[in-house]
Amino acid sequence: MKILIQYTMSIIIFFPIILFLITYFIARKQKKSKAKSFGLASDATTIVMFFSVPLSISSLWEKNYNVLVFVIAIVIAIIFTYIDWRTKKEIEVLRLFKKVWRLYFILLTTAFLVIWIVGLIQSIIEYAFS
Repeated sequence: MKILIQYTMSIIIFFPIILFLITYFIARKQKKSKAKSFGLASDATTIVMFFSVPLSISSLWEKNYNVLVFVIAIVIAIIFTYIDWRTKKEIEVLRLFKKVWRLYFILLTTAFLVIWIVGLIQSIIEYAFS
């Protein structure tokens, strides 16, 4: 049972689109709207993407950027908080957290796709010229 859980978690971390699709379809089956289902799926996937992006980088290029990803996330949260504070004077924490979390989803998904495409192209080039 332990190995099954370990394999499942490994697959989800390396292919977070699977978690996104599963969460989206479960939410749709529960009669949630498409927008709410997409939001719920993106929220669930963002957590995994925080681990998936640095792990993909370290798997492909043997570099460790775990700390950098988390530092960038904290800086983004600080910037959004500052902007929210300057424009509204009263910060709605849940709304701010939701905006920051959705931006993380967009940035991490983009980074994940770029890393995988570059890694795939690099592997093809290495295979073709070796």
